[in-house]
Amino acid sequence: MSKKFTASKETLKPDVRYNDIVVSKFINCLMLQGKKSTAERIFYNAMDIIGKKVKEPKPVEVFRTALDNVKPEIEVRSKRVGGQTYQVPCPVSPKRRQSLGIKWIIGATRSKKGKPIAERLATELMNAFNKEGDSITKRENIHKMAEANRLFAHFAW
Repeated sequence: MSKKFTASKETLKPDVRYNDIVVSKFINCLMLQGKKSTAERIFYNAMDIIGKKVKEPKPVEVFRTALDNVKPEIEVRSKRVGGQTYQVPCPVSPKRRQSLGIKWIIGATRSKKGKPIAERLATELMNAFNKEGDSITKRENIHKMAEANRLFAHFAW
């Protein structure tokens, strides 16, 4: 019988420059068609751009803070009760919070056009660091939806 999940948490190695597991996970999610060296180049160029714009915190601290600002605390899930489907607010596990935050930042970066992707990623990370931008808007929309549907919280069993 095959496993449902891979052992990526145990086999994931930290990245070369910052020696951080979360950065390595972000680079893997940024990668398209198996081109990891391209994803690394994009991420490190974005970190260099952030380093030029911001002097006080290190770029990797800006990245971590931006990711923490984007992570959702609560989300809605569909629950079918008595022939009706309700949007039930549920807390988000830490692993899912991290993966959702990474997906939202990358999605907001890819949705913009006109500049090189490293510049778009740097801009999105800076916006998330300052609690603005598309990824923060996505998080706020999820929280508003959960707040609007808190009436159905008793269905979360």
